[in-house]
Amino acid sequence: MTKDKTFALIVDAVREILPELADHDFTETDTLDALGANSMDRAEIVMTVLEEMDLDIPLVDTHGPQNLGELAQHLSDTAAVKAG
Repeated sequence: MTKDKTFALIVDAVREILPELADHDFTETDTLDALGANSMDRAEIVMTVLEEMDLDIPLVDTHGPQNLGELAQHLSDTAAVKAG
């Protein structure tokens, strides 16, 4: 899955978990913290994206990226490696 498609999945998950952001214009530099997501929200958003990607990795493996763009790149790269 490409980074752009992964980013779109992340945005969809954020809008699902945080409906008050439905009209937010998301950018790759947005952070979940800055968007108002608490730790439970962040975990739910990431788990939703992992499920959509059918990607089975430990949640802790998603803690490195600093913003939505980095998270999209990390998940896209991880999915490519897992697909072999």
